[in-house]
Amino acid sequence: MSVSKTVNKGWVKLSLSKKTSENKVRTKKPSWIRVKLPIGKKYTDLRSTVEKNNLHTICVSGNCPNMGECWTEGTATFMILGNICTRSCGFCNVQTGSPLPADEFEPFKVARSINIMGVKHAVLTSVDRDDLKDGGSIIWAETVKAVRDLNPKTTIETLIPDFKGETENIDRIIEVAPEVVSHNLETVRRLTREVRVQAKYDRSLDVLKYLKDNGINRTKSGIMLGLGEEKHEVLETLNDLINVGVDIVTLGQYLQPSIKHLPVNSFITPEEFKEYEIIAKEMGFRHVESGPLVRSSYKAHKHVL
Repeated sequence: MSVSKTVNKGWVKLSLSKKTSENKVRTKKPSWIRVKLPIGKKYTDLRSTVEKNNLHTICVSGNCPNMGECWTEGTATFMILGNICTRSCGFCNVQTGSPLPADEFEPFKVARSINIMGVKHAVLTSVDRDDLKDGGSIIWAETVKAVRDLNPKTTIETLIPDFKGETENIDRIIEVAPEVVSHNLETVRRLTREVRVQAKYDRSLDVLKYLKDNGINRTKSGIMLGLGEEKHEVLETLNDLINVGVDIVTLGQYLQPSIKHLPVNSFITPEEFKEYEIIAKEMGFRHVESGPLVRSSYKAHKHVL
C-alpha cells in the first residue's frame, strides 16, 4: 500500500493507492509444503482409466497432494450427493447454495467407478444436504450397499456429515456397517463457530460417540492445524476424541483455497506434527496420521486393520 501525504492548513491528506482489503496476498508456503508429482505406471494407467471412462473422484477434483500415493496403494475417494453444499464452512472450497435433487442412480455409478478402477479401499464422502429430510442418509446407505454388491472385496470408509445429530439418519450408516466411519471435528472448540459456521463442536462429538456406542468398530476424525489454535487446545481436542472412543485421528496443515477463504494463521512444522503424533499414540489412538500434507483419507487403507 503506497501512501502520499499533503499538509495544508493543519490538515493531513492521505492518498491510498488501493484499499487494504483489495491488496490481500496469500501467505507464502514454507519449503516443507511440497507436493510430489504423481508418477509410476500404476498411477498413469489408473489416471488413463479415469479419464477414458469419465469417472469422478474427489482426488482429482480436489487436487489432492497424496493422489499418486493413494492410487498406487489402491485407495480412492468419491464424493456423493452432488457438488453443492448447504453449509458455508470458511475453509472449504466446495460451492455453497441450493443443491440439485439427489440422483437415485448415483449408488450404481459410484460402485461402477470403483469396479472399473479396481479400487481396493474406497472412501466415500459427501456435501452436507440439510435441504433433504433424511440429510442424504438413504443415498448414503444405498451407495455402500451398491459398492459392496459390485465390489465384494473392496473395504469401505464413510466420511459422513453430522446429519444435524439426527440419530435415525446416523442409524442408516450404522446398519450398512462400513469398515470405518469417519466424521471430522476439523478444528478446536474455540474456532468451531468461525471455521465450521453451521456445525457444533459438541454435536460432532456426540455423533462420534453414538457411532461407537452403537456398534461401529472403527471410528475416525480429522483436525486441520494452522487456523490459530494453541497447542493446549489441540491436546484438549485429541482428549475429547479419545473420550468418545475414536480409534483413528488425522492431523494436517490447513491450506487456504483462495483469498475468499480463512487465511492461514501459521504453518506447523514437521517436527511439531511428529510431536502431536507421539502424544496422540500415547493417548491410545489406534492409528495416527500427522503431517503437513495429511488429509482425511491419507493411508486410509491401513485404518481397517
